[in-house]
Amino acid sequence: MTNRPHQEQTSGVQRSVLPHVPAAIRALAPYQPGKPIEELARERGLDPDRIIKLASNENPLGMSPKAMAAVGAALADGARYPDGNGFALKAALAERFGLAPERIVLGNGSNDVLELVARLVLQPGTSAVFSQYAFAVYPLVTQALGARAIVVPARDYGHDLDAIAEAIAEDTRIVFVANPNNPTGTFVPGEVIERFLHRVPADVLVVLDEAYTEYLEPADRYDSFAWLERFPNLVVTRTFSKAYGLASLRVGYAVADPAVADAMNRIRQPFNVNSFALAAATAALADTRFLAESVAVNREGLRQLTEGFEALGLSYLPSKGNFVAVRVGDAARVNDALLDRGIIVRPIAGYGMPQWLRVSVGLPEENAQFLAALASILKERS
Repeated sequence: MTNRPHQEQTSGVQRSVLPHVPAAIRALAPYQPGKPIEELARERGLDPDRIIKLASNENPLGMSPKAMAAVGAALADGARYPDGNGFALKAALAERFGLAPERIVLGNGSNDVLELVARLVLQPGTSAVFSQYAFAVYPLVTQALGARAIVVPARDYGHDLDAIAEAIAEDTRIVFVANPNNPTGTFVPGEVIERFLHRVPADVLVVLDEAYTEYLEPADRYDSFAWLERFPNLVVTRTFSKAYGLASLRVGYAVADPAVADAMNRIRQPFNVNSFALAAATAALADTRFLAESVAVNREGLRQLTEGFEALGLSYLPSKGNFVAVRVGDAARVNDALLDRGIIVRPIAGYGMPQWLRVSVGLPEENAQFLAALASILKERS
């Protein structure tokens, strides 16, 4: 029986429990998602139907009609647990990309599979390597697991793969590379990545995060799945949240060496992807018409936004994703003024870019309204 003194639950929780939480976790700054429409409406007394959200890299077209129908059909079995193995979705992915199903790991969004692969190899006394201005989940999961982050200075706001290869240390267990990168939209050609893979030690995992790969122009596309046979340390992650329009349903996947995938599945939560997400993703994968329309709308939206920035004399980072980073000066104040006008974009000071806003591509009328508001705000401030 314990000899520890009894403490009242209400007064003793902080003293008795929190010290046992690892210091690395207590020091974490939680991930800050894009502001929800409902929250802005409450805060500033705005009509939610008149608010435009261009903050979270969502698909402005919404969900595929086929995906919506699949979710409706799945509701009839809502009282039953999902297929914990995701057989139908894995089979669809395997057929689409010519993969063995045992290479595929499904997750509650790609963030889930990013965390799964990190949990395989990171612990105190190990390190992870990633670029400056990289996706926020990489440093978060590294710190949460008590590992050391090696942050490599960016080149023109993008990945410097030569410097990343040089930064790999004896204790490095994983390297994260997002292509295209979020939040900067920068892109590394496939042949450069392939050369980089040859330089990485075979016992270091390389996570190639391709959340925005569907938006690439045909000339930029490369087949990362074809590299898996030659590089068993490669893990490719993708998501249905962006071009497929399923952000609220949370479904992503990783493709890896079968042994790595098996290890990830051993630590994966049972039923980590719900039945509605499984059904929607399977149907969305087959809706090639919707995907093509989403890519076309994004291409035109990027052109509309960047031409607008050029007209305003603003610098921006050429993007291969469904968003663009633009330098506006005092981004915090510009963002606050946009919020007053019911327009939500993403300040990225947390990424070390305090003068920049990241703007997701919206529908043409939403892009136009944002540009008009931005022009008005900048004129007032000048």
